[in-house]
Amino acid sequence: MSPSATAPVDATPPPASPPNGGLDRFFKISERGSTVAREIRGGFATFFAMAYIIVLNPIILGSAHDMYGHQLDGGQLVTATVLSAAFSTLLMGVIGNVPIALAAGLGVNTVVALQLAPRMTWPDAMDMVVLAGVVVMLLVATGLRERVMNAVPTSLRKGIAIGIGLFVLLVGLVDSGFVSRIPDLAHTTVPLQLGGDGHLNGWPVLVFVLGTLLTLGLIVRKVPGAILISIVVMTVVALVIEAIADLPAGAWGLTTPAWPGNPVSSPDFGLIGQISLLGGFQKVGVLTGVLFVFTVLLSCFFDAMGTILGVGDEAKLMDQDGNFPGINKVLFIDGVAVAAGGASSSSATTCFVESTAGVGEGARTGLASVVSGLLFTVALFLTPLATMVPSQAATPALIAVGFLILAGNIRAIDWSDPTLAIPAFLAMLMMPFTYSITNGIGVGFITFCAMRLAAGRGREVPAAMYAVSAVFVFYYAMPALGLT
Repeated sequence: MSPSATAPVDATPPPASPPNGGLDRFFKISERGSTVAREIRGGFATFFAMAYIIVLNPIILGSAHDMYGHQLDGGQLVTATVLSAAFSTLLMGVIGNVPIALAAGLGVNTVVALQLAPRMTWPDAMDMVVLAGVVVMLLVATGLRERVMNAVPTSLRKGIAIGIGLFVLLVGLVDSGFVSRIPDLAHTTVPLQLGGDGHLNGWPVLVFVLGTLLTLGLIVRKVPGAILISIVVMTVVALVIEAIADLPAGAWGLTTPAWPGNPVSSPDFGLIGQISLLGGFQKVGVLTGVLFVFTVLLSCFFDAMGTILGVGDEAKLMDQDGNFPGINKVLFIDGVAVAAGGASSSSATTCFVESTAGVGEGARTGLASVVSGLLFTVALFLTPLATMVPSQAATPALIAVGFLILAGNIRAIDWSDPTLAIPAFLAMLMMPFTYSITNGIGVGFITFCAMRLAAGRGREVPAAMYAVSAVFVFYYAMPALGLT
């Protein structure tokens, strides 16, 4: 999931009208008070609101190394990202019949890039994502997904979401060069510094700063597609700077802005199917491997559930009791999408809250998702345009996403109850401070159980929380026990 500013949604759906043709009947367009024109317009709005992921996901994954120092190819990553988004979104539209688009999730891709890959090979890491998707499908098929959701208190779920947002924000600051790691030879306990030498220098950093201000300004103005607009504008600015300024080689980092000779090319499917079945467990051990799968699972699990319910509510798809008819079908497709993302090497694919941009344009059915999916399919042939975007033009999106995740969740934490507030607080801070989403989740779970026991409310903790926390305790104790 990746929040984005969207246009206000009309709270009153248009009155239903009799079906008009097979397309209308299949998608229940008139039944839900919509029209084909609104669905098409909504599909375009959703695509343009979330198209930034085509640029951002390859930058995040492409900048990381596996345990042997291997990096994924940028062009192949663009193809993988677009293909998994197109497949999952079309599947959601045709089978789920809801106006929800899917793509590589921000947050979980940083887990794969910064936590899984450095401990194993890229095929091993992507296999962990596939396994997480299979677990999601099993949880849905057995009816356990909603039960597991209910086991984790709302405040802790929100704390985990905020922690992911802060982690994504820090990744954006680091990848843009706005902050950097202070070398060990400096003999200081301060881990980060402004810019590369304690100061902000160079045109690329200026592009990032201006891009951040532009992105946030457009969000304040409630401009649909704010993130994508900012990326396009700042890429143009970067192209101009690169053309007229005498910049040293590597000044932009991973991608140097330069107009491609041919903006259209054939997609490169070289990463599709590059997974190593259970290979990661041989590298890190069974327990650590299970925890990695669990981390990927949680990174997708609650965000997807919240996004599906949120978009469903805005699209007026809830029944009189506040339930989402057919939600298990939608949740199962989300699990398929997670596995498909791993199989394509684009990281886990999940539901995007930017789908509310389409809902704001009137979308109420899966036809809007079909339109968005087809637009992603067209994007398969525009890889050169995506790979010309420098990280300084794309990473302002991470700052905006981090803020929006925090703003959308922090007020839902019950700060009046210390047994809820303390675990949520520690979970959200441990992620950026330890550069690990796994640590944030583990500390949050363990602290929740400990605080409830300290308050004499241990019986209120679900058994599932105790079980998961015990696994995390053992995981943290493994080095002391000589098991790593």
